[in-house]
Amino acid sequence: MPQPLSSAATAVSLREAFSYWLKLGFISFGGPAGQLGMMQQELVEKRRWISQARFLHALNYCMLLPGPEAQQLATYIGWLLHGAKGALIAGLLFILPSFFILSLLAWLYLAHGDVPLVQGILYGVKPAVTAIVLFAAWRIGKKTLHTTALKLLALAALIAIALFKLPFPYIVVAAALIGLLLMRWWPAQLNVLPAAHGGAIAGAAADAAIINDNTVLPKWQLFSWRKFVLGVALGLGIWAVSLCVLVVLYGWHSPQVQLGWFFTKAALLTFGGAYAVLPYVYQGAVEHYSWLTALQMIDALALGESTPGPLIMVVAFVGFIAGWTEQLCGPNMLPLAGMLAAAIVTFFTFLPSFLFILVGAPLVESSRKQAAFTAPLTAITAAVVGVIVNLALFFGYHVLLPQGLSGSIDWFALLLGTTAGVALFHYNQSIMRVLACSAVLGVVAFQLIAI
Repeated sequence: MPQPLSSAATAVSLREAFSYWLKLGFISFGGPAGQLGMMQQELVEKRRWISQARFLHALNYCMLLPGPEAQQLATYIGWLLHGAKGALIAGLLFILPSFFILSLLAWLYLAHGDVPLVQGILYGVKPAVTAIVLFAAWRIGKKTLHTTALKLLALAALIAIALFKLPFPYIVVAAALIGLLLMRWWPAQLNVLPAAHGGAIAGAAADAAIINDNTVLPKWQLFSWRKFVLGVALGLGIWAVSLCVLVVLYGWHSPQVQLGWFFTKAALLTFGGAYAVLPYVYQGAVEHYSWLTALQMIDALALGESTPGPLIMVVAFVGFIAGWTEQLCGPNMLPLAGMLAAAIVTFFTFLPSFLFILVGAPLVESSRKQAAFTAPLTAITAAVVGVIVNLALFFGYHVLLPQGLSGSIDWFALLLGTTAGVALFHYNQSIMRVLACSAVLGVVAFQLIAI
């Protein structure tokens, strides 16, 4: 029998949901795979707040979106449970702990980065991060590159960004167009699965979940074009007003405005997760704006891998360094400048994610039985594999040859990076374990070098 309209909201109190999302924000280590696994185990298997089929349906939609899929999935499930209020609570609590932790780490890094302990940790973690990025490319490629066309597309993306320095947005657009052509002429080369494939998993046990295929949609989940248009207008209005306030206060060419504008574009290009957008962030933050150095970018990713929350939160660390470097609040208030810039970057990075869920989820719920046309996004994901491989090559170059081609190879970094790769690829060790061991070895090696 269908459940009453208010069953989800009454069966799971807002206080109970708040407690869980807060806990998840502090323990969500392990990147998207680890975070999705935590939600699967806790929400589907243990608490039974949502059925497997509904969980996968929401995840399929989030995978199609630019942005961090784990944070968007938490926002989506929060919305299913308690509407817009639940979505905001789940989404914000997923990122706020990481925001404050990374801001604190950024301050320690900039104010006390010359401390031997900090230098040793970073010295050990950097080679491991190179292996982790390469491992991420392999994992995505294993799930995506099932046909010759998709493999060639990944190779073409690698060549385009590595040799021809083609901006990442151009690669995304080109890949999407290629995906449309493949769908028209060689659909078998895309190997696209229906977005609703999770429906086949639903069984009798799913009926025990609070949110399942038989749950009647409450009022807030019903789609209407009026709500859709109003939601889009409200979201765009919040973005435009926020950016205009920065323009009025600081001027268009100020770092504050450029941070907001740049990370808005970055937020809309994160197909394939954080690893995919990092090359674009590097191109802008390091090469174009010079907000931070290449080595600082590597350190940012190393610390981002070591903290809870979505990996894309590394942009908060980048923003903090940018605000500190640009002295947004004067030379005597550098920590405040860093916090201001980190807050600007985080706001403009995650605003689209909330908009996609709050506006798009009702449409998705109303078409749960329909297959999605994922050809352009399948092609984009294939291209992303090549882009991530380029990112690994970029990190590897700076880690193994810190003085450039004219210098010598850092043999310890090569050994540690290779060991981390073997641990990840062959022994399937967790990222956190690899990072922890690498940090300890880095501290020991740095002390020996200092002696």
